[in-house]
Amino acid sequence: MPRSRTNKHLVAARRALIALVLLVAAIAGWQWLQSHPQHSPWAPLDLRDPPGWATRTKLIALRSDVAECRAVLERSEIAFTALPATGEGACARPDRTQLGDYPFAPDTPAVTCPVAAALDLWRRDSVAPAARNILGSDLARIEHLGAYSCRRMYGGADGPWSEHATANAIDIAAFVLEDGRRISVLGDWDDQGDKAAFLRAVRDGACGSFATVLSPDYNAAHADHFHLDQDDRWAGVCR
Repeated sequence: MPRSRTNKHLVAARRALIALVLLVAAIAGWQWLQSHPQHSPWAPLDLRDPPGWATRTKLIALRSDVAECRAVLERSEIAFTALPATGEGACARPDRTQLGDYPFAPDTPAVTCPVAAALDLWRRDSVAPAARNILGSDLARIEHLGAYSCRRMYGGADGPWSEHATANAIDIAAFVLEDGRRISVLGDWDDQGDKAAFLRAVRDGACGSFATVLSPDYNAAHADHFHLDQDDRWAGVCR
C-alpha cells in the first residue's frame, strides 16, 4: 500500500479514536453532573444540595424571578409565607417573603425571596458549622437589627436608595449559642480569639450566598453589624 494512503488511514484512525474518547468523556461528565446537581447549570436549584460550582449563578438568577425563587424554596422544603405586596414608589415591596423556621431574634422579618434563600444557605453552610467547629456549640439564634427601612443609603436626604427600602437587605448584629454565649459584631470583632475567628468565618461565608456583604472592615457605619443584601449593582463586594 502506498505510504500516502497508509498515512491517511492512520490520520483517520487517530481522529476516530479522539472522537470516541471525547464522546466517552462527555457521557461520563454528563452522568457525573446528573448525580451532582449542585455543579450542573441545567439542574433545578435545590437548597438541600451542598454548594457547588453552579450554586451562586443560580442564586443570582433568582433576583429577577420571584416566582422561580419561591418555587426553589418549595422544592427545597423551606418553610415560608408569601405576604401581600405593600408600599409604593422606591419603597414598594412586591416581594415580601417571611421564613417560617429560622432562628432569628427578636422576630423573623419579611425580606425579598432571594435574601430568604441566601439566609437559609448561610445558616446551614456557614454559621451553624462555624459555631460547632470554632466555638464548640450549636447555634441557638441570630440577632438582627432589621430588614425594612424606607430610606436612602446612610439615611441621607438624597443619593441612592438603600436596599433596606425594599427589604432586600438585612443587618446582623450577634449570634447566640446553645451554651448561652453571645458573640456580637460590636463587642467581639476585635477579639483576638475564637469569637473574632468565628465572626470572620461567617462574614466570609456570607459572600458565597449574598451579592453584598459589609462588615466593620468596610467602614465605621458597619461597626456593629453585618449588612447582607442581594443588590446586583454592588455584586461582588465582600468586606
